[in-house]
Order: sequence, then structure tokens, then C-alpha cells
Amino acid sequence: MQFTLKQLEQFIAVAEHGNVSAAARELFISQPTLSSSIARLERSLSLTLLIRHHARGVSLTPAGADFLVRARSLIDHAQEIETDVRELRDSVSGAITVGCFVTLAPFFVPRLISRLKEDHPELSVYLTEGTLDTLQQQLKSGHLEMALLYALELDATLESEDLTVIQPHVLLPVAHRLARQRSVSLKAIQDEPMILLDLPHSRDYFQQLFQHLGISPRIDHRTASFELVRGLVARGHGYSVLNLQPASELTYDGSRVRCLPIREKAMPLRVVLARLRNSRWTRRSEAFATSCRAFFSDS
Repeated sequence: MQFTLKQLEQFIAVAEHGNVSAAARELFISQPTLSSSIARLERSLSLTLLIRHHARGVSLTPAGADFLVRARSLIDHAQEIETDVRELRDSVSGAITVGCFVTLAPFFVPRLISRLKEDHPELSVYLTEGTLDTLQQQLKSGHLEMALLYALELDATLESEDLTVIQPHVLLPVAHRLARQRSVSLKAIQDEPMILLDLPHSRDYFQQLFQHLGISPRIDHRTASFELVRGLVARGHGYSVLNLQPASELTYDGSRVRCLPIREKAMPLRVVLARLRNSRWTRRSEAFATSCRAFFSDS
């Protein structure tokens, strides 16, 4: 069995694009050259990795999907070795692929990257934002090394460590009758229209929060946009319950909202750093995890 790292990189590009022509353009080689290289890789492995669809690109065979995970791992390992050999001092360099839950990213990622740059100036972060399901799948496929997530129905193939806990709060328009109180009872507003942040798993968390208090919210609007929730509340279309709280009460259109603690005991959300269980720690992933712990400890 003989194959090269370049062949693995070429196979990964074809698999990710689902199209030989697009992968060839990305790699700056001709389509026939790339097709020939993939064919040689398949012969060396005695496996069919791709199904060729006339005029419709390619798709992975079951063996190809399994080999893709292994190829990515091998390329990552090779890059880590290259980095280790190149480094003549204690600095950590290169790039790490990190995911972050879509609503968490604006609140934490800019400051976290600033902290990481202070700790490791030569380490770059390639960031992917997404839903819980999307990020977990990318962790399992090897596309991401680590991800910042809420601890909501995490896959058993992942391991995680707690970073911080975020309490839920009520969001009201500034003209609301309860907006000047120190805290708000959800039971006091249960008959008013609610605007639900409608993301997978997040919606279940909010609904469980109400169920735990014996409340059935009157949901008038659903949206996957954090800022649209705030904008609708500011314009008096209802109240909402969120966990994250911007530094400003201003919404995109200049209206204002009020964020108030929930009077009842409400379930908080845990923010965790997740990775594929039993995956190999690299110097980059160790550095990123250490900076994460320090960042959230200081926050």
C-alpha cells in the first residue's frame, strides 16, 4: 500500500466539494490530473472511495466516508509533526479549527481570540458557527477539533468540560408595566404573547423551563435570530426568555429592551468545550483549551 499526503489532501478536497472540477480549481491542478491521482489512490488501497455520477459530481462510498475521517486525522497529525519540527522555541503556531454555537459566538469569540493572541501570537483560529447538531457532526467527522457549545443533548461520542453557567432572564419592552421591577415572575406574564428563540435544542430548553414551573407560554412568534427576538420585543410584540445579554439595551433599529432576572428558580445553561472522545490532543488544541479555561475563569 503506497499513497502520499498530497493524494490524501486531494481526496479530501474532492470529498468536501463533491465535484472533481471544483476541487481541481481549488488545488490549482487540472481535472484529468486530479482524477488520475484519485484513481491511483483507490488502486493502492484496493477500495472504491467515490461513486462517479455523470454530470452530477461524486459521492462517497461507505468505505470512502470512513477513509475520509482517517485521512483528515492523518493530515492533521502530519501538520502537527511539521509544526513541532519547525518550532525551535516554545511558541505554538499553525491553525486550529474551532466551532461555536451560533448565539454564543458574538458574545465570547472576539474576546476569546484576543486572549488567545495574547497567549499564543502565532496560533490562528479557523472559526465555524452553527447549530448544536451541525457542530457535533463536524466534530465527529474530524472537520472541527473543538467547539464551544451549550450542554444540551451532547452526543455520546463527544467529551466536554464545563466553562461557565449562564442564567436565563426575561426580556421586556421598556414601556412594559413590569419593566422597572428588579425581577419578573414568569407566572405574571404567562398570558402575554411570547417570542421564542427557535433553534434546535434551544427551543426544548425554553419549553422545559416553562414546564418545570407549570406554565404554558402563549407563543406568538418564532425565529432563529437572536437579534430579531430582541427587535420584536422592543417593538412591543411580546416578551421573551433568553440566556445571553448584550452590554447595550439597544436593538438594531435603535429601540430598547429591558433584561430582568427571573424571580422563580430557573434552569441555567452550561457552556462547555467539546471534542471527539479519545481524540489526540495536539499542542494547538491544548493551547486553545488552556486559553478558554483562563478566559472564562476571568470573565
